[in-house]
Amino acid sequence: MDLTTVLGLLLGLAGLIGGYMWDGGHINSLIIPSAMLIVFGGTFGAVAVSFPGSILAKIPKALSIAFMQVKRDPAATINELVDMASIARREGVLALEQRAQEHENPFLKDGLLMVVDGTDPELTRQILELEMDAIEHQVTNMSKVFEAGGGYAPTMGIIGTVMGLIHVLGNLEEPSSLGPAIAVAFTATLYGVMSANLVYLPIANKIKVRGKEMVNEMELMLEGILALQAGENPQLIKKKLNSFLHDKSKKAVEEDDRNGETP
Repeated sequence: MDLTTVLGLLLGLAGLIGGYMWDGGHINSLIIPSAMLIVFGGTFGAVAVSFPGSILAKIPKALSIAFMQVKRDPAATINELVDMASIARREGVLALEQRAQEHENPFLKDGLLMVVDGTDPELTRQILELEMDAIEHQVTNMSKVFEAGGGYAPTMGIIGTVMGLIHVLGNLEEPSSLGPAIAVAFTATLYGVMSANLVYLPIANKIKVRGKEMVNEMELMLEGILALQAGENPQLIKKKLNSFLHDKSKKAVEEDDRNGETP
């Protein structure tokens, strides 16, 4: 579970509800089933109209990307590629066949098997880049679903408020009920704006960030696979792939290298 996503949502809700109750508001006043039905039902309906079923079917996967923490260790991946490059230089790429077949990462597995099979380097690059493009396109579509939700929700909230005001104006013969009825009407706007800015748009951004991390990891693997296939020096491969690391990871790798060189 990605704690930053969960804690962020909880903190946002706590801030909004806590601030409302601080001034004497009551939580029951925010729970209006009819407004929920208009805003959330309308938003889901508009999103369903906007996207084909093949994309909507990936919403559970999109939520898992946003809420589940995937452990990525690019430094370990670099060390693994460097180790395999050393084996390939000593024993040939065929020595990597068993290791490639058993590898748990499907992208790296496919690349290594193409190298073992003697696939042309340019063709290897093209195939792996197509896989990367497909993943990036899929993640982009997932984020667009939630971005659309973030765009429709405030509008649905306004529609709910207008519908509520229509109901209020149709019952002006009871002045004592106007205040509560207007408050209920504006709750729909609250639902729309809150859900858009606390749920839909943040989740869309999180999916984009996770997608970027996935693509960066695949780019690192691609460069390592092609360098291995070209028979480059393992240490030069390591220096090349280290450019994909952020500063903290680079310092850790450099520290490991110094410790390894210490007699």
